[in-house]
Amino acid sequence: MPESSSTPEIAHGILHRHEHEESGGAKGNWHDEAIEIVEALLLAIVAVATAWSGYQASVWDSHQAHLYGISSRERSLATQSATLAGQYELYDTNVFSFWLDATSRGDTKTAALFERRFRPPMKTAFDAWLKTDPFHNPKAPPGPLQMPQYRNATFDKAAVQNAVASKAFDEGTAAREDGDKYVRNTVLLATVLFLIALAQRFRFKAVRLSLLGASAVLVVVGLYFVLTYPVA
Repeated sequence: MPESSSTPEIAHGILHRHEHEESGGAKGNWHDEAIEIVEALLLAIVAVATAWSGYQASVWDSHQAHLYGISSRERSLATQSATLAGQYELYDTNVFSFWLDATSRGDTKTAALFERRFRPPMKTAFDAWLKTDPFHNPKAPPGPLQMPQYRNATFDKAAVQNAVASKAFDEGTAAREDGDKYVRNTVLLATVLFLIALAQRFRFKAVRLSLLGASAVLVVVGLYFVLTYPVA
């Protein structure tokens, strides 16, 4: 009899405990689901931000290569122009020397021949030099090449090409730095993926929430960089 009379009490106790466990388990499952939702959102954000950072890093790298190519080409052209300008100047110097030698010997026919061989910029400077009365004026410039009227346009062209090359090189260096910024941001976002994956291995909510909080902070930092970095 005592055993049969205690049966309802035992059943009631089991039922009460079962209801309590179901209530606690539901609460725990709700917390776990909320954490998983947050983790999924962070993973989605990180996936998009990582893809964008990788894309920008690739674009900036291509832009850098293009600018360096322009710089190399213009530098090569500037070298060619400078070499050609030096050859023009050597030609002008030699022809003027031959003219001066013929003139000093009184050979006007030969002097006139060499004068006709002057290049147009040299002829302009030569005419201006003659007006200074160089054979009697000790203050006259020593030759047409020292006259302000003498212009070697090829030297000017070389200077312009060098300027373009330097500008393209500087822009290429800046592009490389911008690409490096996106690469660093990609590494930062990869750290978030590692932390979230690590958090999912723990069943202690305190540890899991701590890692999730650190991940959220890093995501905010990564998004800030994505929004503030220059876009190619």
